[in-house]
Amino acid sequence: MTEKPEKSRRKKPFDAPEDTAARPLPREFFDRPVLEVAPDLLGRTLVRTTEDGVITLRLTEVEAYAGELDPGSHAYRGRTARNATMYGPPGHAYVYFTYGMWHCLNLVCGPEDHASGVLLRAGEVLTGADLARRRRPKARGDAELARGPARLATALGVDRALDGTDVCGPDPRAPMRVLHGSPVGLERVSAGPRTGVSGPGGVHPWRFWITDDRSVSPYRPHQPRRRPARLDEPGAGS
Repeated sequence: MTEKPEKSRRKKPFDAPEDTAARPLPREFFDRPVLEVAPDLLGRTLVRTTEDGVITLRLTEVEAYAGELDPGSHAYRGRTARNATMYGPPGHAYVYFTYGMWHCLNLVCGPEDHASGVLLRAGEVLTGADLARRRRPKARGDAELARGPARLATALGVDRALDGTDVCGPDPRAPMRVLHGSPVGLERVSAGPRTGVSGPGGVHPWRFWITDDRSVSPYRPHQPRRRPARLDEPGAGS
């Protein structure tokens, strides 16, 4: 039987005074059990800065992956060159390339060498929508700009060059940061099975989303692939 990760002991989101909403989340926010961090990321603000402009995104859907304890995780069979960032300190980005087509963005959490992380599945574009539309010209509306993990990464201009990026830094010109934003209360958070995860890891209800938010991606169970992956079907997550 697969060992379960440490359960969350926190009864409410990682709170901060209202005047800190635009400040980066501290390292200790991410240095917690993955099942505590994941739902607490909902409502937080991700800022992506490039030469083309700045996009801010309100996170609305995430998935938790528990490292070597989790059959659905890239770290389940141990450290590799691909997943090395997951074993580093918390509060850094883990970016992977999937199906030879799409990038996906994760945030490393828990203690160093634990290799747990949170896959960012969807978000609402708050600013920089014009830039996101240029990167996602086939989106049928703004709610679809970052609906699905590969769409989110595409809209933000995320690729493997960002793997290992510190998202807790104070520099507003940093390529990517995660801010306090406006966390949602747990009463507004829904949970269910992770998307596209097969085998024992597919039963864990470790996908979290803001209930009834329009930007949340549709749930799809794992299916054998006979075609290129869709933008909203990333595969085995973090």
